[in-house]
Order: sequence, then structure tokens, then C-alpha cells
Amino acid sequence: MSDKSVVVVGHGMVGHRFVEALRARDEAGAWRVTVLCEEALPAYDRVGLSSYVGSWDAKELALAGNDYAGDSLVDLRTGIRAESIDRAGRTVTTSAGESLDYDALVMATGSYAFVPPVPGHDRPECFVYRTLDDLDGIRARAEAAGPGAVGVVVGGGLLGLEAANALRLMGMTPHVVEFAPRLMPLQVDEGGGALLARLVTELGVTVHAGVGTAGITEGPDGVTVELSDGSVIEAALLVFSAGVRPQDQLARDAGLEVGQRGGIVTDLGCRTSDEAIYAVGECAAVEGTCYGLVAPGYTTAEIVADRLLGGAAEFPGADLSTKLKLMGVDVASFGDAHATTPGALEVVLSDAAKGTYAKLVVSDDAKILLGGILVGDATPYASLRPLVGRELPGDPATLISPAGEKPGVGSLPDDAEVCSCNGVTKGTICGAIADGACDIASVKSCTNAGTTCGGCLPTIKQLLASSGVVMSKALCEHFEQSRAELFEIIRATGTRTFSALITKYGKGTGCDICKPVVASILASTDSDHILHRQQASLQDTNDHFLANIQKNGTYSVVPRMPGGECTPEQLIVIGEVARDFGLYTKVTGGQRIDLFGARVEQLPAIWKRLVDAGMESGQAYGKSLRTVKSCVGSTWCRYGVQDSVGMAVGLENRYRGLRSPHKIKFGVSGCARECAEARGKDVGVIATEHGWNLYVGGNGGQSPKHAQLLAGGLDDETLVRYIDRYLMFYIRTADRLQRTAPWVEAMEGGLDHLKEVVCEDSLGIADELESEMAKHVEGYQDEWAGVLEDPEKLSRFVSFVNAPEEADPTVVFDESGARKVPVLMGMPTVR
Repeated sequence: MSDKSVVVVGHGMVGHRFVEALRARDEAGAWRVTVLCEEALPAYDRVGLSSYVGSWDAKELALAGNDYAGDSLVDLRTGIRAESIDRAGRTVTTSAGESLDYDALVMATGSYAFVPPVPGHDRPECFVYRTLDDLDGIRARAEAAGPGAVGVVVGGGLLGLEAANALRLMGMTPHVVEFAPRLMPLQVDEGGGALLARLVTELGVTVHAGVGTAGITEGPDGVTVELSDGSVIEAALLVFSAGVRPQDQLARDAGLEVGQRGGIVTDLGCRTSDEAIYAVGECAAVEGTCYGLVAPGYTTAEIVADRLLGGAAEFPGADLSTKLKLMGVDVASFGDAHATTPGALEVVLSDAAKGTYAKLVVSDDAKILLGGILVGDATPYASLRPLVGRELPGDPATLISPAGEKPGVGSLPDDAEVCSCNGVTKGTICGAIADGACDIASVKSCTNAGTTCGGCLPTIKQLLASSGVVMSKALCEHFEQSRAELFEIIRATGTRTFSALITKYGKGTGCDICKPVVASILASTDSDHILHRQQASLQDTNDHFLANIQKNGTYSVVPRMPGGECTPEQLIVIGEVARDFGLYTKVTGGQRIDLFGARVEQLPAIWKRLVDAGMESGQAYGKSLRTVKSCVGSTWCRYGVQDSVGMAVGLENRYRGLRSPHKIKFGVSGCARECAEARGKDVGVIATEHGWNLYVGGNGGQSPKHAQLLAGGLDDETLVRYIDRYLMFYIRTADRLQRTAPWVEAMEGGLDHLKEVVCEDSLGIADELESEMAKHVEGYQDEWAGVLEDPEKLSRFVSFVNAPEEADPTVVFDESGARKVPVLMGMPTVR
């Protein structure tokens, strides 16, 4: 029978963690718990607040078990706040007028958004970015302003960039104002900040760094925001995300000791100046220091739960490492990221072309890892962060080099912390695996690892794999089968609709993971148009409109130019289409011409002009063959030994329209000088005096891979046969959105096994693969022409509410038709 009561003031992530920890450890049921939750909704994932944008379903953010259903010892009261504390009488008065007795009081009030005292900060168009209610208010204002309206975010830290992304997802044009000279000044250095600014700018966010907000007044669109440098931004709304402050007013009113800069002062046991009152999370100033991350907050919650049950746990310090993806841009910071340790050395690898920045901070003898920063590609984070304070397993530069060998989980000692959010070590995870936790969900349940930010999940997967555990290959929650297994089911059963497939082999109604995958498989196994009947509803935005959507809501159109060839007449038509529809033209890296700025209702008219000129869809929007790049070969070049253009045209016409797990690119070079860059492609063909050399598994992107030689000295017929087999084997067996490079790397036996399958027919399926490719070639139809010939499909191409009425204002041309560009290092302003 419970004889003691604890009142918890606040029900955020840390307050919920405290209740969970106490109830899990209090086997005797010694404590009754009353939780006062000021918000209408119980604890939710505030770290994932931005994921609320788009779904607008608060249930998706709800923390597991946040209602304590079935637990008679927990009384959760939502929409109720604590008004005052009587320390002498040990009671809390609530907003409902009740007086609650307590033996222990846990302050979990968190923090509030800081609003700088800028003139006009209290205007109705100004918001903060902290709760679900805040996002609902921002959403209402954004919808009233309309698509493309400007939104200003004051603050370029973690939450500021999250807020900017939220505005972007709402269809607004975001501006970020940061007083420091770079974005995320607490996490990244000057080099990382410069790259981060460039990457987010490319995504449509305007960055104003090194300036403050001088004033906010009424403006024509909502507010006029004046910056300290004299510039002005006309905006529909403004979001303050300039940091947080501890929510400590209730403690101040009760006479508890607070820090000089705020926060309820506690000792290492998280006890305040009143022995019956504890503080956890962002409101706590542990020995005078507040920690604004969820990981140390969880630690404080665990400590107080331990103390109430007679333990002596103390705060061990905090890991302030962070890893997140902002608008698709990886950013990570860990340890002594700014090299403040005496004698610290910095090892930096910056690749502006690839958009990556990596820095390791090491001891003066370059042996001990002290910290680091990763921008653009944070893949090494999971293996490097646990090594902070430990001896490195190799040369620091090698560990961050794309070509270098990365430390594996085997190099981590058992006491290395894998999950910093929840303080879970490698040894704890391995112990759970040894006790029967055989998948990610089981490890999460047993250890709490991976339950917060998820940054440690890749390492957990590696630990499972190294322990001999076979990982689930389920495509998603609706299909237990892998993509490869679904491919074989569809192929063997002749199933042609998603509804039939999920009814017999899956569950539920499907999601944005499985629907496009099934759509791709259906397209790979039949020649039906991708907008044919039910298939149309499975497509993503690009495939749905057979064009690439751009950041301003318009689309780009890319006609196919096999091998880069184009007749003068076709070039004239492209020019006339661009002129007549006001489109911006750009020659792509794949030897084609891209036409930008088309609205949905204009697409059929543009396609008709191109199709009438003998052109067809280049499928730049699809997970399919994009281009076959070639040099001029023996036709024109004095070094060419074979007709690379003719081969490229033949290959592109053969594999055009081939749907696959991811996009595919080819390159054909007429000699070893490699002007077509064939070894950077999924399929690379290089001419020699003895025939064609076939390379496979090359990819560009952030992790470029050179293609590897599959076979050499091939004649035309054998080359095509091998490519047929290779592509169909890839389409059959690759995972969802898996490029050919990681597919080959992950394949058991790697390139050697692939050679056996493709060149030696070790599985006895060569004829089958070739037959399936022949079926594709015979059934190919141009997708643009298919729409133009079908009134039902044409009816889909109508205007929509946020269709821009004008071309992109940032693209400006002079009277001759040349694009104007800024003066860069003395370069001319027009080209």
C-alpha cells in the first residue's frame, strides 16, 4: 500500500521519463504519483516537433505510455497547472483550486521561448516555436497569407533552423536572422557554418547572419522587419526562436534558490534548496548549470527516481553531442567541437564541391579524440562519438576521408556510450542481444537505446549484425516482406494492383513507403502506363505529373536526348517552347536540356510540342534510366577507338523507361581517356582496341564510388546481354531506394558473386533475366505521349492553388536573353 505521494509539476519528455523510471523501479508501490500537465495533451516528442507539420496529427508525436493507462498509482491531470507551492505545509495549489499534499515535489517545468525585447515583438503576427499550439497558430497565419508568403525566423540555432524548415513545409519563403556571424554558432565552427549556410540557401532559405532585429512594425503583408544593418524584410509573420530560458517562476515565488542566469539550483542529486523538492530537465540548474538537451534531462529524471527509492545516484556530467538533419542537411557536433582544450589539434577535410565539411579535434599527440563537427554527411558520427576521450584506432584524417577506413563497432570498448540520449553503453546493448533481443524494437524496449533522437540506430544495427542476429527485412509496417520478396510475389502471381497485393500479402491501407515501391515494381514487370487506373494514386508528386517539381511549385521538363544527340530542328523546337512558355533553360550534366518553370496545366501543351518534334520523356522525374552520357568517340575524335555515340544511343533507346529501385545513369567512353566519365556511373562502358570494358556499381552524390570492372574485351552483343542481366538482377534484388553502388557492396560475395551471376550464370537465371528485359524493350511506351492520347489522364493536369503566376524572380535575363549573374572576383555580370 502506497504511503507516500510525489507531485510532478510538468509533463514534458523529462517529466514523463521520471514517472516511467519511478514506476519501473518501485516494485513495492511505495509512491503515489500525481502529474500536473499544463498543456491539453500529455507528454509528446518535442524534439520531433517539426514532424507535426504536414500530418497535423498530434497522436504521431505522443510518447509511448503517456496516459499511464491501467496504472492505479499514477494520476495524470491534463490542462491543469500548479499555481503556488506551500513549502511549510508541503502542498501545491492547482489552477483548478485544489490543494495537493506531497512528500516529494518534482519540478519538471522545462523552459520557455525567449523573446528579445525588440520594439513590436508583441504584435499578433509574431509567434514562438515551442509547442503544438504554437505550430497551429503559425499554420493558421501561413494559410491566411497564402503560398510563397515570406516568413522570418529570428534565431539561427537548432530550433531556428527547425522553425525555418517548418515554414518551408507550410509553403512559405523563409528568412533566418542570426545575430552571430554564422548559423548554429554553439555547435559548428566558421567553416561548418559557412557550408551549412550555403546548403540551406540552396534549399530556398535566405540567411541573414551577423545582424540583429532592430524593430517590427505593421507592414503591407503583415509586418515590416527592420534589421540592424538597415535592411528591411516585408513578411507575413515572424517566429522568435532565439533560445530558451528555464521556466522557474513558480520556484522563485516559493523562495527556492535560483541561478544567476535562471534555473532552479540543485545539487548533484538534483535536490533543490528545499530537501523535499527536486528539479529535473531544462528548469534545473545542476550545481548552477542548465542543460538544454533531452539527454541530460533524462539523466536527471533517472537520478531523482533513484533518490526517492533510497539510492544515491549523482549527476555525472552531460554529453552535449547533437546530430540532426535540417531540411535534408546532416549536421553533427560532439565533444570539444571548438577545440578549447589546451594543445588541441584540428584535422579538417572540407569539400565544397560535394557539400561536406568534417573536423576532428584531437590531443596534441593526435592520438586521443576530443570532439568533432560534421556537416553535409554525418555518417561517421555513430562510430566517432563513442570514441571521444579514447585513443583513435587510426590516423584522424583517414577516419573522415571518404576513401578511408571507418572504425567499426568492434573497436568500441564495452563501456563506450552508444546512446548518449539515454546513457546506454555498448556492453548493455550487447548484453540485451545475448539475452534474446533480436531486433531493433527489442533492443529499444530492453535498454531504451534509440528511443529518443535515433542517431545511434545504425550502431545498434551493426551490433545486432556482428552478434549474428538476422535483421528484419520488412519493407514497412504494412508488408513483412522485403522489396525483393514483393517483386517475386508480384512476378509469380501476376498481381497488378496495390489493393490486391496488400489484401493478400500485407495489412492496413499502405503508406508513402510501400505505395511508391509497389508502383515501381508494377512498372518494372509490365508495360502499363504509370498513371493507368489505380497505379496513378500510388505515385509520388514527380511521377504523378511526369515532371520534376521545383522549390517554387513549378515543374521542369527534360526531353530525352539519347547519347546527347539532338537534331537542329529539335533544338529549335526546344528554344521556341522555352520562349513561348517563359521557361529557364539549362544544359544538364547528363547532356540534355532542362526547361524550368512550367505550371501543371502547361505540361501537356509543352509535351505535345516536343513529342510532335520527335522527342519523348527523358524521365528525369522517375526512379529509372536517366541518361547515357557519351563522348564523340571514333566518329569525330582522333583518339576514339570505337563508336561511343552509336553505342550510347543504342543503350539509351534500349533501357529508356526502365523502372528500378533508384535512378540509373550510364556513361560510354570511346577510349581510355574517359571523357564521358563512365566509371562514375551505375553502368560504365569504355572502348578498347579489344572490345568494350563493362564497369558496374559507380555512383555520384555525397558518397561517390568508382564503378568496378565486371568484364572486359566484349563484343556488342555480349555487352548488351551482360547489361540486361545486371540491370534485371538489380531490379529484382535491391532494397528500396538502394543505388547500385551500395547494392553491390551489401551483396554477399560482392563483385565476385555478381560476376558469377551475370557472366557465368551461376544461378541459372540468365535466360530469364534477358527475357524480362526483352519484354520491357518490346512494351516500351513514351509516358508523355501516353497522357496526350488519353483524355482521362489529361484531366489530371489542372492548375492548383499554389501555382505561381510568374517565373522565378531570382532568375533575371538581359535584353539579349543572357542570364544576369552577380559580379564574382571581377567576372562579367552577364553571360
